[in-house]
Amino acid sequence: MSGTRPRIAVVTYLGSNDDRDAAWALGAVGADAVPVWHAEAELPAVAAVVLPGGFSYGDYLRCGAIARFAPATAAVVEFAAAGGLVLGICNGFQILCEAGLLPGALRPNESLTFVCRDVPLTVERADTPFTSRCEAGQTLTIPVKHGEGLWYADEDLYPELEARGQIVLRYAAPCNGSVRDVAGVVNEHGNVMGLMPHPEHAVDPLLGSADGALLLASLVDAARDREPVLAA
Repeated sequence: MSGTRPRIAVVTYLGSNDDRDAAWALGAVGADAVPVWHAEAELPAVAAVVLPGGFSYGDYLRCGAIARFAPATAAVVEFAAAGGLVLGICNGFQILCEAGLLPGALRPNESLTFVCRDVPLTVERADTPFTSRCEAGQTLTIPVKHGEGLWYADEDLYPELEARGQIVLRYAAPCNGSVRDVAGVVNEHGNVMGLMPHPEHAVDPLLGSADGALLLASLVDAARDREPVLAA
């Protein structure tokens, strides 16, 4: 990758297990990953933040419900409010929904079983900081691994999100029972995105697909164009 290497924070919670994978993948697409421990109340000077997958605090209460109260999450909320780019992957998506940064909620899969496989995704929008290297309508193959990945929005909320263009990714085939097969959404301002599939596990053809690199490299491109943002 050409150009400067933006600094992107990767937050580790107790129970995170994809933080190192996310850091490696970001490095592979041209960023410098900066580790942030869940107990840190302030973020370092970074251009973006990634909340990785895993089982924060063991998911003992509800996925992401405890992590929502971590000092680092409060700093991420402030960072996002200042316009900072935030990407939540799987458990990170759950945390962002619990923290009120993204709409909807994540529920147990319709099958009530853990889903772990490569899935085809359809790109609904290519004009976000997280999908700029994609094309609308493009199919991406990226793995999922979750037990509570059913994204839910009620009949009043969903049409509003659709009208505002907040649906970014859909499963091209039924995966977990998500409303309208939604796999990834953005906030109203477009600077925060969450998705259940794991792009960090699809950055090299040796892993079966390199399509995840398109999403992460899009984030790196957007971060490269921004000055580091400090939480207020």
